[in-house]
Amino acid sequence: MSTHDGATQDARGPLADLRVVEMGQLLAGPFCGQLLGDFGAEVIKLESPGAGDPMRQWGREKPHGKSLWWPVVARNKKSVTCNLRTPEGQDLARKIIGQADIVVENFRPGTLERWGMDFERLREENPGLILVRVSGFGQSGPYAPRAGYGSIGEAMGGIRYVTGDPGNAPSRAGISLGDSLAAVFATIGALVAVHHRSNTGRGQIVDSAIYEAVLAMMESLLPEWAVAGYQRERTGSVLPNVSPSNVYPTASGEMILIAANQDTVFGRLATTMGRPELADDPRYAGHAARGANMEELDELISAWSAGLDTEALLEALHEGGVPAGRIYTAKDMFEDPHFAAREAIVRLVHPDFGELPMHNAFPRLSETPGSVRHAGPALGEHNQEVYGGLLDLQEEEISALTQRGVI
Repeated sequence: MSTHDGATQDARGPLADLRVVEMGQLLAGPFCGQLLGDFGAEVIKLESPGAGDPMRQWGREKPHGKSLWWPVVARNKKSVTCNLRTPEGQDLARKIIGQADIVVENFRPGTLERWGMDFERLREENPGLILVRVSGFGQSGPYAPRAGYGSIGEAMGGIRYVTGDPGNAPSRAGISLGDSLAAVFATIGALVAVHHRSNTGRGQIVDSAIYEAVLAMMESLLPEWAVAGYQRERTGSVLPNVSPSNVYPTASGEMILIAANQDTVFGRLATTMGRPELADDPRYAGHAARGANMEELDELISAWSAGLDTEALLEALHEGGVPAGRIYTAKDMFEDPHFAAREAIVRLVHPDFGELPMHNAFPRLSETPGSVRHAGPALGEHNQEVYGGLLDLQEEEISALTQRGVI
C-alpha cells in the first residue's frame, strides 16, 4: 500500500495517497486510470517493451506520425515497460503491485491467472489490494471467456438498438461509449472499494462489464417491455412522446436544439414565439397532448425558427427562459466564452505538438479539484524512477533486464 505525505497530496490532488498500477490497454482500463490520475493518484502504467499500448498509434490525425489520443488517455500517468508474458516480467509486476493500492486491468478474463497474478496470490502479499477488472461480459457467466470489445457491449447492453434514425441500421454514438462507461463504473467501484478498505482493511475485486455499464444507462427499457409490452425503437433526433425537444432550422442555415417539453417551459416558448395562445390550445396544453401532436408542433416551431438568424433566435430563447443551444463542434468549444470562463479546456506544452489543448478534469470539487499535470508519457519514461526508486534495483540490474527484453 502506498504512502504519500500531506504536502504531496495537496499538490497533486485528493487521491495522491493512492498508487495505481494500470495493466490494461486501449481504452476501457486506461480511461479508468486516467480518471483516477486526474484526481492525483499515482498511476504506473505497465506497457510492453518496444510497442507499448496500441493507443499510442490510434486516432485519425497523426501530426509527426504520433497519436493525438494518447496524450489525453495517458495524461498524469507514469510509463514503465514490462513484458508480462515472461516470468521475469510477471515477477516485477507482482513486486510493483505489492506496493500498490489499486490494480486496473482489462484483459480477457483468465489472463491474469495464466500470468500468475490471480487475486488470491496478489492478496497474500498485499491484503488491502483492490483489483479493478474491466471486460466485455464480466468475470463470470457463460460469455466471460469471449473477446468483448466496446461495440459488442453497446449492442448487448441495448444502446445500439435505440441509436439512430428509424429507417436505418443501428448507429454508433461517434465515441467509444461502451468502453468509457465501463471505465466510469470501474472508477466508482474502485473508490467505493477504497472506502470499504478504510473501514475494514480489506481489499476486493471490482468487476465492471461493458454490457452492464451500458445496461445501467437504459432507463426504463426493461420494465417497459416486461410490464407494458413496449419495445423502444430508434427515433432519430426526438424523444418519443416528449415534445417539443428536437433540432430546428435557423435563417442562417444552422440547426439548434430547443428543449421545451415541460408545461411551464412550453408556455415560455409559446410567448417567445409570439404565440402565447399555443400554451392553452388543447392540442398542446399538456405533456401527453404535445407528445401526440409532436410532428405538427415541430412544424410550427420550425416555421418560426427558420425566420430568424441563429444569434437572434438564441438570444430570444435565452431571454425567454427556454433551454436552447447550438450543436457544438470542437471549433465552437474553443470559441465559446463559457468554456473559457470555467477553464473547461486546458493547454499543456507537449514536446512534439507544442501547445496541446484537451478537456480539463471533471467533475469540479470546491476543496480538492482534479488537474491535468502532464500529457501522456514516452514509452518507458519512468523505468528508472519505478525500478530504481520504488523497487530499489541497481543500475546494472535495470540494464540487464532491458537487454533481455523484460523491460
